[in-house]
Amino acid sequence: MTRLRRIAIVGTAGAALAALAVVGLLALDRAYPPPLPEKMIVSAEVVDRDGQLLRAYATASGHWRLAVQLDQVDPQLLKMLVAYEDKRFWEHEGVDLLALGRAAWQFAANGRIVSGGSTLSMQLARLIEPREERSIGSKLKQLARALQIEQRLSKREILERYMTLAPYGGNLEGVRAASLAYFGKEPKRLTVSEAALLVALPQLPERRRPDRNAKVAQAARDRVLARMVSAGLLGESEAARAALDDVDAMRLALPALAPHASDAALRNAPGADRHQLTLRKSVQAGLEAVAREAATRLGPKISVGMVLADAMTGEILGEVGSANYFDASRSGWIDMTRTVRSPGSTLKPFIYGLAFEQGLVAQETLIEDRPADFAGYRPKNFDMSYQGDVSVRQALQLSLNVPAIRLLDAVGPQRLTARFRQAGVTPSLPAGEKPGLAIGLGGVGVSLRDLVQLYTGLANGGRAKILRDGSEASTPSPLANGAILEEQAAWQISDILSGVKAPEGAAKRTIAYKTGTSYGYRDAWSIGYDGRYVLGVWAGRPDAGAVPGLSGYVSAAPILFEAFSRSGLPAMPLPRPPAGTLRTVRADLPVTLERFSPAGQLPTVASTAVTEPAPQIVFPPDGARVELGAASEGAAPLVLKLQGGRAPFRWLANGKPLSTLERRREATWQPDGAGYSTLTVIDAAGRAASVKIFVE
Repeated sequence: MTRLRRIAIVGTAGAALAALAVVGLLALDRAYPPPLPEKMIVSAEVVDRDGQLLRAYATASGHWRLAVQLDQVDPQLLKMLVAYEDKRFWEHEGVDLLALGRAAWQFAANGRIVSGGSTLSMQLARLIEPREERSIGSKLKQLARALQIEQRLSKREILERYMTLAPYGGNLEGVRAASLAYFGKEPKRLTVSEAALLVALPQLPERRRPDRNAKVAQAARDRVLARMVSAGLLGESEAARAALDDVDAMRLALPALAPHASDAALRNAPGADRHQLTLRKSVQAGLEAVAREAATRLGPKISVGMVLADAMTGEILGEVGSANYFDASRSGWIDMTRTVRSPGSTLKPFIYGLAFEQGLVAQETLIEDRPADFAGYRPKNFDMSYQGDVSVRQALQLSLNVPAIRLLDAVGPQRLTARFRQAGVTPSLPAGEKPGLAIGLGGVGVSLRDLVQLYTGLANGGRAKILRDGSEASTPSPLANGAILEEQAAWQISDILSGVKAPEGAAKRTIAYKTGTSYGYRDAWSIGYDGRYVLGVWAGRPDAGAVPGLSGYVSAAPILFEAFSRSGLPAMPLPRPPAGTLRTVRADLPVTLERFSPAGQLPTVASTAVTEPAPQIVFPPDGARVELGAASEGAAPLVLKLQGGRAPFRWLANGKPLSTLERRREATWQPDGAGYSTLTVIDAAGRAASVKIFVE
C-alpha cells in the first residue's frame, strides 16, 4: 500500500470520526437540552396607563422576580456588569478560554481562587440549574450548558435572563426588584454608586445585603468602582465622588398601589404576567394618601373609598377601595367602591334635572318646604326644620328633602330609574318592589362606582359613560345612548351645584358637587366634578355600623376637595351653557313657573274643570332638524304650532320664555344658535308638551 493511499485512508477515517463526534454532540444536545422555558416564571405586575408599576405579586416560591428588558436598564449598569463579570462577553461563544486559563494559573500559584473564569452565560446556566456542590463535574456541566445556551439565545436574551434571575439578597431576584427594594426606583436611571452596588451584589448576595451588612455592601461597591477605573469606564474623580455616597441600611417595600383593582385584574386574567390599568400612578398615590389620613381623623373602624374618572371617556384615573388594604380593624380588604349602599341625597340632582327637562320648574321657581303627606309617606328634612317657600335653586343647594319628593312625585320614580338604566346603572331594590318616592332620599342601593358613572352624565352634557379601569375580564360595551338628562337640564343642575358653599378651610377649586348622608349616619357621600373629571367619596364603616355625627358635608366633602387638590390633575372649567339656555330671574318667569304645584295649574283656573285635550306640539315635530339659514337673524322666524290645550299658552325655548301669553295656537321663534333645542308649551291648566329639535 502506497504512502499516499495510507494517508487518504487515515484522512477518511479521521473525517468519519469527526463527523461521528459532531453527530454525537448534536444527539447529546438534543437529548439533554438546557432548561430554557420560552416563558420564565416571574412576578405578576400591574401597571398604570403609562406603564409605571402600581403593584407586584411574589411568585409561588415567594420571590420578587420582575421581568426585565435591556431598554429598561441604565446603559451604564450594563457596561459595568460586562466589564466586571465577563469583558469578552460579546465575542466568545459561551466559554472564555483565556479567563479560564488565567483563573487556573492564579489558583495554582496562590493555592486559592483569586478570580473566577465564569462567563455570564455560565452564570446563567448556574441560575437555571442550581448546583448542589462545587465540583469539577458540576463545572464541566456548566461549561457545556453555556455552549448550549449560546446556541439558543442571543446575547441580549442571555443578558435579560441573567438580569431577571440574578440573586440580590433575601427573596429579591433580578435587577428591577433589587433597584426598587434598595433605591425605590426602576433601574432605568441610576447613579454611578447605585449601578456599582447592583453589579457587586449577585456574587455574594447574602453577605452583601445592604439592609443587613451595609459596610460589607459598601466595600464591595467600592471594589467595583476601582475596577471600572482600571477598565477605563470611569474617571478617578467620578469614581471617588460615587464612593462618597452612603449605602442605606434599609430595604423598601415594593409598590403596592391600587390593591383592589390589582386583585381584580389578576382574578380576571390569572395567566397574564402584566396587567395594564387605566389608572394614573401619581393620581392613585395622592388619593390613597388622602384616604389614609382622612380615615385616621374620622376615627376607628371607619374606611374611605374614592373613584376619580374622566367624564369624557369613562376611564378611571384613581380608585381607592379602602383606607388601608392591610388594616383589618377597618376591614381594608373590602372594596367599598363596589359595595352597594344607600346613597342618601346624592340622587336628588337627577330628580331636579327631570323637572327642568319637563318644563315644570326654573331655578327661581318657588317651591314649598313644609310638612307633606304623599299617600302615607311623610319625608322630613335632615335637621327636622322647614324653610317655607324657597326657590328651586335654594332647595337643591340646601338639599331639602320635602321639595325633592314633591318634584319626584311629579316626574315619577319609574322615569327616574329608567334614566339610571339608560346611563348603565341599575339601582338595587328589594325583590319584587317597584321604585317609590323613598328612592329620592336614599331608599335604594347603589355603589360608589354607580354614582360616579351617573355623575359623568352631568359633567358630559347629559350623557353618561361606562366606567372602566382595565381590570375587567372584557372591555365593557359602550352605552348606546347614555342620556341621563338633556343637555340644557344638565347645565342647569351644574349651575346650581357649582354654587354650593365649599367646606370651611377647603382648597379653592371650582367644582359642582353634592353631598349625601344615609339613614342612621351609616354612609357619608360627596360627589363633585369640573368640566372633565368626576370624583366620588364615600366614608363610613364597612360593616354598615352607625357613626354618630357622620355626614356628607362635614365628613366627606372636605375629603373631596383635598383629593381633587392632591390628585395633581388640572382644574377644568365647568361646561358653558348650551345655546339658548339661561338662568331666568324670577321677574321674567311665566306665571306657570312662578310657583311649583303638584298639579302644575295656573292660579286663575285652579277651580275650573278641564275638558280640552292636553296640548300637543304638531310643528316642528319631535326630532326634526331645522336649517338655521331659514330661521337666522334677518330671515323669517320658525313658526310653532300646537293642537289642544286651554288658552292662554306659554312657549319656552330651552327653559326661557319666548314672549307674553299667547291665546292663538301659533307662535314664532328665532333660534340663536345651532345645536339641540327643547321647545315647551304650557297651557292655562298647567299641562305641558315638549319636543326636541336640532338646529343646523
